[in-house]
Amino acid sequence: MTHPVIAIDGPAGAGKSTVSRRLAQELGFRYVDTGAMYRVVGVLAAERGIDLGDPSALGELCDHLHIAFEEGPQGIRTLVDGRDLSREIRSGEAGQLASKVSVVPTVRERLVARQRQMGAGGGVVMEGRDIGTVVFPQAEVKIYLTASPMERARRRCEDLRGGGDAARVEVVAREIAERDRRDQERAHSPLRPASDALLVDTTNEGIDAVVARVRRILEGRRDP
Repeated sequence: MTHPVIAIDGPAGAGKSTVSRRLAQELGFRYVDTGAMYRVVGVLAAERGIDLGDPSALGELCDHLHIAFEEGPQGIRTLVDGRDLSREIRSGEAGQLASKVSVVPTVRERLVARQRQMGAGGGVVMEGRDIGTVVFPQAEVKIYLTASPMERARRRCEDLRGGGDAARVEVVAREIAERDRRDQERAHSPLRPASDALLVDTTNEGIDAVVARVRRILEGRRDP
């Protein structure tokens, strides 16, 4: 298992992005944020006036996007056809748009195919909501992160305030609950842990501890 695929799934605010970026950096692996890809589609669809319920138009949008993740001075940048959308896709509105387009089978089919291409060959840490169940069910290491609803809302508020959005915990908690419901109830690739994933509750566990735990799992599965 020289170049494994590490799949990290879980709901919003569970710590997926921080853990995934740290792991990729420490291991020298590529990092793919699949949630950002759905956010890109949602934001650009709204920007271009595309009906979020139009599978054909959304599929065409997906077909013509070139999405890349690059390390920058402020962290990972999400580039779309060379345009930096890192800030735009991190708003609360972008999260809701992502959840809405992600229930469209055409969008999921297009993006899952792209994600499989990006992870081909291994040596990648991929985060999302269906990596271990749909995108890479054969992934060598599968982690499902979660946390209490209020802790997740608190973290998300901190992220939004850092981006200039003065969100309140109560409002964000309701938005997260609605997105969880939508993601868990969708017919196509619902949010759920893979049967062989390690479940990690990050409510009271720091990032260092979570990263260390995943690295121990990885080391324990390496070929002798």
